Amino acid sequence: MIVSWNWLKQYVPLAMPPEEFERRLMLAGLNHEETKPVGNDLVIDVEITSNRPDCLGHIGIAREAAVLFGVPLSIPNPQPPQGKTGIAGLTTVKLECPALCYRYTARLIRGVKVQASPSWLVGSLNTLGIAPINNVVDVTNFVLMECGQPLHAFDFQKLEGREIIVREARKGERLEAINHKTYELEPGMCVIADRTRAVGLGGVMGGANSEVTSSTTDVLIEAAEFDPLSIRNTARKLSLHSDSSYRFERGLDPEGVDWASRRCCELILQTAGGELAAGVIDVGRKPTEREPIVLRLGQLKHILGIEIDTTEVRRILTALGNREEPRAKNLGPGTPQEDHLKVSPPSWRRDLTREIDLVEEVARIHGYDAIPEDVNVPMAASHRTERDRVLAKVRETLVAAGVDEAMTISLVEPAAAEAFSPWTAAPPLVSTTPVLRRADRLRRSLIPSLLEARRHNEGLGNPRVELFEIARIYLPKNQSLPDEQLMLGMTSGGDFFTVKGIVERIISRLNPATVLDVSDCKHDLFLPGQAVELRVGGERIGYLGEVSPGALKKFELREATTVAEVQIAALERIAKLVPQATELSPYPAVTRDLNLVVDERVRWADLAATVRKTAGSELESVEYRDTYRDSQRLGQGKKSQLLTIALRRKDGTLTNPEADTVRDQIVAACAQLHGATLRV
Repeated sequence: MIVSWNWLKQYVPLAMPPEEFERRLMLAGLNHEETKPVGNDLVIDVEITSNRPDCLGHIGIAREAAVLFGVPLSIPNPQPPQGKTGIAGLTTVKLECPALCYRYTARLIRGVKVQASPSWLVGSLNTLGIAPINNVVDVTNFVLMECGQPLHAFDFQKLEGREIIVREARKGERLEAINHKTYELEPGMCVIADRTRAVGLGGVMGGANSEVTSSTTDVLIEAAEFDPLSIRNTARKLSLHSDSSYRFERGLDPEGVDWASRRCCELILQTAGGELAAGVIDVGRKPTEREPIVLRLGQLKHILGIEIDTTEVRRILTALGNREEPRAKNLGPGTPQEDHLKVSPPSWRRDLTREIDLVEEVARIHGYDAIPEDVNVPMAASHRTERDRVLAKVRETLVAAGVDEAMTISLVEPAAAEAFSPWTAAPPLVSTTPVLRRADRLRRSLIPSLLEARRHNEGLGNPRVELFEIARIYLPKNQSLPDEQLMLGMTSGGDFFTVKGIVERIISRLNPATVLDVSDCKHDLFLPGQAVELRVGGERIGYLGEVSPGALKKFELREATTVAEVQIAALERIAKLVPQATELSPYPAVTRDLNLVVDERVRWADLAATVRKTAGSELESVEYRDTYRDSQRLGQGKKSQLLTIALRRKDGTLTNPEADTVRDQIVAACAQLHGATLRV
């Protein structure tokens, strides 16, 4: 923000040297970039952070100076004289897109004489590096730099139908802006139109077909409040940035709209003459009261480490524009009613919403340099959340297994978005601004993103691609924000059992007593018979499967790959993060190998579950070894599952006959439940 030293003096008496002014502004959070002389004036370049759009005008800087130096602030109260003819009979304004334009005001001045601006106006603009155009346009620029509220003047006679329609741009609509470049507009952009065409790009730039020229006699003055996100998107898409868009993108003072309109009309009447139509057309939402904030005075000592007198705290907050309210009640134990202040923030300070914001305001105005370096500020050791601890164990396990962590963007191409969506059948949310070419769908699964990362690595010749990602997916909900779920996704060159073993190891590290179950899953992404739903306690927690040849071709992958996706919330529910110790048995283990012949449809997980249930407390582990198929020896549709069980007692040595008894019980149970026979 470029400010003029002489211009600031119109609002506050600046008796201090400019160097002291710059230093105090910098210590208060408005960083000083440079100061240079321009004629008989000084131009000061001040860095304004995005949360302080109120300082994007001379009055905003003057407000800060008045508080910092304790000097009076004088802001004009514009009251332009009005004619007898009411504006309602001369023009109309229709607001058809309240989501893009919150509020639109219009005033009409007839009989102006457009000519060169007076010297004081030309000098003020030249100091800031703004070239003068004519007295009407120069006034709108002057008021913009004075208060930060953009305005626009239309040649009223050039408006078809003598009306203003604020609407959304139509697809393919074109507009020649006042920079005499033509832009193709699209839906989502706000345009100011007359009865037949667009005459301005709302919040960004006016149109050449309605600009004020030397032949203009009647001007319509626009002062509005636009949606910041819409303005930002429009300016970026069109690469059309202006002083107006810069301010609208950051959000402006809703109560400053009418002030700026009246101030503009007052100065146009002074410099260009004419008659102001009585009244104002004001459509859209009206400014609302801000929610009050309670500042517990004890928090100043607790956070800043120093005592600040209550009178000084009250002076700082009220000088900043906060309105003191009656004290709050029922603040909770330990906070007497007299030990707090309750204030309503001013309309121009949208960044003041919480108690800590008031603490920061008091600190920066009182002076950060007034806080001793060795002040004792109470501190407490940080504490990792349960989610952080779960994720740490998950990452440790995956890295130990040789899997690298990936980070991918949340948007994918339409084809990738449709490739795999197991958690919802609702269509993905579409972003109006693709992050990459065609990548405009919010992902509903991490798997497509990881497969794209795998394709990229294969294309670079990386021989080993083992990737995992912990990130959010976005599941659409009707008329509401999406359901954001944190997921663990993984892609591996290993086979089904390798990836399943990694998932089992993750669950074992979080809770050794938890058993991972699986159930059948069919999806075009997966190879038939090599895909499962992952379940714990009957609840679905994820998916695992080998990618089918068709899906490999779709993602342009050359090597076989297996993928898995698991809900982090499910892992949090099963996690036991308090370390547990169990007494180790001093007695030896006894192992038995079992070779069970079963039908092809019988899964290993089903056999393992039967083994665990039958063996009881003496079972230490059950381990899968191999699967063997031979239609001549085993029979058509049969397979042989080789497994090893380890048995151990805590109170004595398990004898061979006892171990054989447990083995026979397991074989019998598997025969009854799964039709298994023991292959000898």
